[in-house]
Amino acid sequence: MSGLSARLSLAFVAVVIVGMLGGCGSRALNRAPVEDRGVGMGQPAPVAVEPASPDVKQLPGFENAGKPGYYTVKPGDTLIRIGLEHGQAAKDIARWSNVDNMNLIEVGQVLRVVPPAAASAASGVVAKPVTSATATPVPTAPASAATAAASASSTPGPTVAPTADDDIDWIWPTNGTVLAGFDEVKNKGLDIGGVAGDPVVAAADGRVVYVGAGLRGYGNLIILKHNNTYLTAYAHNKTLLIKEDQSVRKGQKIAEMGSSDSDRVKLHFEVRRQGKPVDPARYLPAR
Repeated sequence: MSGLSARLSLAFVAVVIVGMLGGCGSRALNRAPVEDRGVGMGQPAPVAVEPASPDVKQLPGFENAGKPGYYTVKPGDTLIRIGLEHGQAAKDIARWSNVDNMNLIEVGQVLRVVPPAAASAASGVVAKPVTSATATPVPTAPASAATAAASASSTPGPTVAPTADDDIDWIWPTNGTVLAGFDEVKNKGLDIGGVAGDPVVAAADGRVVYVGAGLRGYGNLIILKHNNTYLTAYAHNKTLLIKEDQSVRKGQKIAEMGSSDSDRVKLHFEVRRQGKPVDPARYLPAR
């Protein structure tokens, strides 16, 4: 029995040893995963590199931005409005600026708004010596400060000197009552009443530089260029009777009065001097 007991004891010890080894093996298999701290422990983390952005698009004419005789397009601009406000035909501006599609200009694009031959003179009006009554004071009785101030404020400033282009024999573009006078902020011309179909005539000899309804707020519009200084605009027409690039004579019927883009039948008539709206009543003859 002693030999059997010894063998059983040895078997028991062997089982215990195997169990212990098995337990160690299972614990080794269930160990927490090893965390690789190679990055962040002395090595910089990888940085995501964005692809290089393409070059910024340079709009046509950008090299002329800010130069005299050029205009940078703003939101809401159209070639027609730019032409009206610079005293030029929209087609001329398009040609000078190499614009192929007159209906497609971009904000930030730079346009030439003076003829190429006149670009050198676009920096401003050349000052010339002027001899006038104000150069040599005329002896008068002493005036009060209030009178002197009133006199100074009523004296026209030396804004733009008259030129040969100012010698135009104007006529009224239609018969009818003036509904609204000129206001540089609210009304850039005269509103003249009438009935639908009343004739609208050219206020002076000129060339048609625009016919259409592409300028918001003006309806069916005609723009005439009379010389290098003056444009006239005829808005809200019912019928347009002339074509672009056509020459017209003073008094020639160019349209019929209407109410396009307006709350009533009327002619809105503007005179533009070098693109700036001026009071037509200062140019039209007294009735």
